[in-house]
Amino acid sequence: MRLIARFAQEVENSIEIIDIYDKKTIKTTLSLEKLECESITKKYPSAIWMERKVSDEFGVIFLNSFDTRPLLKHERFPTDIFPMRKNFTKKEIDFTTFKPYPYEVIGGDSVFQVAVGPIHAGIIEPGHFHFSQAGEEILHLEIRHFYKYRAIEKMCEGKNPKEIKKIVERISGNESIAYQIAFFDILAQSANIEIPKSLKQKYATLLEIERIIHHLTDIGFIANDVGFSPALALGSKLSEEMRKVFAKLCGHRFGFEAIKEDVEIDYEYLIEFLDYLEKELNFFKEWISDIPSVWDRFDTTGKLTLSDAIKYGAVGVGARASGVKIDIRDNDFYKEFGYELKFKKTGEVSSRFLIRFEEIINSIDMIRNFQTSKNEKLEFKEFSDGEFSSFVESSIGELFIYLKIKDGVVDRFFVRDPSFINWQVFHTTIYKDIIADFPVINKSFDLSYAGSDL
Repeated sequence: MRLIARFAQEVENSIEIIDIYDKKTIKTTLSLEKLECESITKKYPSAIWMERKVSDEFGVIFLNSFDTRPLLKHERFPTDIFPMRKNFTKKEIDFTTFKPYPYEVIGGDSVFQVAVGPIHAGIIEPGHFHFSQAGEEILHLEIRHFYKYRAIEKMCEGKNPKEIKKIVERISGNESIAYQIAFFDILAQSANIEIPKSLKQKYATLLEIERIIHHLTDIGFIANDVGFSPALALGSKLSEEMRKVFAKLCGHRFGFEAIKEDVEIDYEYLIEFLDYLEKELNFFKEWISDIPSVWDRFDTTGKLTLSDAIKYGAVGVGARASGVKIDIRDNDFYKEFGYELKFKKTGEVSSRFLIRFEEIINSIDMIRNFQTSKNEKLEFKEFSDGEFSSFVESSIGELFIYLKIKDGVVDRFFVRDPSFINWQVFHTTIYKDIIADFPVINKSFDLSYAGSDL
């Protein structure tokens, strides 16, 4: 049984722990007088960040956990404030005394520490990477993010469900369409409306465009991080051209407000561009396949084993490149339009690089098949109270959203971004690799900081 998420919500003078698995949901009610719950991290290591997040947000103590350090609360965040509790309404807090964070390190003769971030020398969000090194070899890496606690989940509470759409679609810019589709699916569930098939085809078209844009960006940057900058030039060119097409189709280069009740897509214009893109991509793949220096760095680097991918619940390209056949699109709807699950077995940078080419071609084929002239639309009138959830396969991997509506407004909004899972498995991929290979391993997973830093 695969763990999707472990999170909490406050209900009638108690805290409810919700465990979402791929086959069932388990709820555990905790008294406010005794906020203790058994940890599940021995069986599900990826639950450790989930439990630490719940501890910081609600004050729950997880018994027999192997890590009880704060996750969201940084060195000067008050330990007695639990921002997701209903009684916390402050917009500002007073910082407390600085308390050093105890990083996980490996000691020993000739072992030293390398601290990278949280501020980086590039256009990148805050994130700290703490290495234990023996010469050039990496012995251990601890990843510490959450420098931007944006209070998105709290911000959504008390609002009409439709009011939070602009918040949801801006959580993570490289997954905007995926977030919007998941959110609209939840609205449809609450309104007891079936989304018309033709509209699903248009939503799926926009989702695959988003996937293509980010895969194109990735294949350029991955090659650049082993010193082959011409690939970055071509990848960036194609990605930018696709983004301009995106903007013309839906009004915004990041797809903001693209998923709505009524969507029209100029398929003739889109298909003409995709015909051009497919030729360029075939050239790209043939060209870079013949650069030995690139593959010398790609092969045997950043290996995520099948066992670790399963153990940590990895998702997306990172999982599929290690042989895990997991993709939310692996369903009857997508298969009808030509979807094929792409996977590799070595789990190295090379596998994560190549699988992106294959997925772009498959996305292009599906978009051709998604073409429709129908203009059906949705009409949301009112939303029923209840608990609703949705899954979407973003370009990074499986995205999960939960929404609880009570008395017509949002009572709890929760997101488990694919990056929140894959950041945790990342440290298993770099043991004995050299620190100079860290950027290319990192980019080969293409993980989001914003999707984690809610």
